Amino acid sequence: MNGLESQQLLNLQENLRQNYASLLAQLADETLHTAALRRPLPHETQASPADNASQRNLEAQNMEAAAHTLQQLQSVRHALAKFAEASYGLCENCGDPIGYSRLQARPDARLCIACQTRAEQQGRGRLA
Repeated sequence: MNGLESQQLLNLQENLRQNYASLLAQLADETLHTAALRRPLPHETQASPADNASQRNLEAQNMEAAAHTLQQLQSVRHALAKFAEASYGLCENCGDPIGYSRLQARPDARLCIACQTRAEQQGRGRLA
């Protein structure tokens, strides 16, 4: 049991659905914008090397933003799937309930605070 009341679950699920729809729209916008950048205008086919470098940099930034949005979308999709499995709100590491305040702040959270803290500390240890 995740320790959440039914109304809390409904609110979190609705929040996730809204986030999902928003991220889909954002990804579509980013994709359209990146595609538009790739098409040179007829009068710009002979751009300078500096302009070409700027264009490549802008395309790379847009592709990175789209990749980040896609990653967020997958995380939200994963959280929504956990409702069907009746495992939403449970830590994927230890199985303990994830607190409601954490889920309000991050509805797609996969780990409880204790496991998330340990994971971050282990990550820093590898970087140091």
